[in-house]
Amino acid sequence: MLLRIALRQKASALTALVTAAAIALTPFSAARAQAKGPPVLRDTETEQLLREYTRPILRVAGLEKQNIQMVIINDGSFNAFVADGRRIFVNWGAILQSETPNQIIGVLAHETGHLAGGHLSKLREQLATAQTQMIIAMLLGAGAIAAGSTRSSSAGNNGLANAGAAAIAAPQEMIRRTLLSYQRQQEENADRAGVKFLTATQQSPKGMYETFKRFTSESLFASRGADPYLQSHPMPAERVAALQEFAGTSPYWNKKDDPALQLRHDMVRAKISAFMERPETVYRRYPQTNDSLPARYARAISTYLHGDLRSALTQIDALIQVQPNNPYFYEVRGQALLESGKPAEAIAPLRKAAQLSNNAPLIEMLLGQALVGTDNKAYTDDAVRILRAAVAREPEAALGYTQLAMAYGRKGDYAEADLASAQAAYLRGDNKTARELATRAKTRFAIGTPGWVKADDIVAAKPPRN
Repeated sequence: MLLRIALRQKASALTALVTAAAIALTPFSAARAQAKGPPVLRDTETEQLLREYTRPILRVAGLEKQNIQMVIINDGSFNAFVADGRRIFVNWGAILQSETPNQIIGVLAHETGHLAGGHLSKLREQLATAQTQMIIAMLLGAGAIAAGSTRSSSAGNNGLANAGAAAIAAPQEMIRRTLLSYQRQQEENADRAGVKFLTATQQSPKGMYETFKRFTSESLFASRGADPYLQSHPMPAERVAALQEFAGTSPYWNKKDDPALQLRHDMVRAKISAFMERPETVYRRYPQTNDSLPARYARAISTYLHGDLRSALTQIDALIQVQPNNPYFYEVRGQALLESGKPAEAIAPLRKAAQLSNNAPLIEMLLGQALVGTDNKAYTDDAVRILRAAVAREPEAALGYTQLAMAYGRKGDYAEADLASAQAAYLRGDNKTARELATRAKTRFAIGTPGWVKADDIVAAKPPRN
């Protein structure tokens, strides 16, 4: 199930600057550093694979107990970054364009290097220092300008005013170059840390090198003639040369990815392509002449997304025959039926998917949606039970609360329905609606009960500061 979910909080100006200037894998254009983050994509299969990629790296980095989350961003470009010390953000384009597990694992190791090095907090300290220095420079320069203006009004000489303007501009340029130099050093340190983590987990750093080398060829023309002291990242050729020098000594340089892991990686890439790319692009990537399992997976998903349910189900059933214990084939079958207006028929494959995935909460939410969508009250208690379990494990997924609200409404439990609706609205960023629904929920619960307390928390919550 590939879901598009908008980020609830807007990025602050500082976070945008940190992300754009220092932490991104590739140079991040200032024009793309928007005030509001892009939507997040949720998919159990993809997230599980990314967690397995990062788990050993986080362990050797000493971050295993930090509950670092993987977040997939709805962006087709190749990029990954950290922005808050708790999550690693990866564009779906980075996963799709990584031909081997090792290539994306190298990217994740680099980002883990930023987390392990505490680069975000250190950069904030540098920015705070720079801001203080800039304020002092501006005040001194403004004082000189004011003095020059006063004298020029009587003597006709604006030399001091010009000196004041220079006093502002020169320190600003020096501070900017200092910050950029510091950011370049952070990137170099993250490269080295990433190689260290890969070696410690007996993985090859070759994928990281291959990725950076590709960026070198793509950006070589753009960086020609650029001032290396005005770049937020090391100049590409220098960076790749340095990476090759210390990564090439790894005893695991030529180690290949496990074939089973490569297959899972290719399956996820096929799924992303099917959901995120145009059908003509999908069929160019995976033509009918390609009979591999990933190609068949991509074509089956693309077929259901573009209206041919019967053919899609036939293709999905053929996939299930090949891998009868693959939960994601049953999930896709159930999702295809549900989105085609057949919720009752979607229940059985989604139950199977939930069972085989160890009750993955996103799949349980889809199952709950199918149970609610049947309008059969016999399913209501089952839907409430499943959805409550799902939101307990995935408390930031608005879909679960939306479906739970509908299930409670069908039971006639309007207090819980209002509370679940308020929680869904809050997670969507609709704070006004969330407070209104939570206020109404408080009137339905007895004062001091758990439901009343949760509703009161939403009423009292302050909207995120931008």
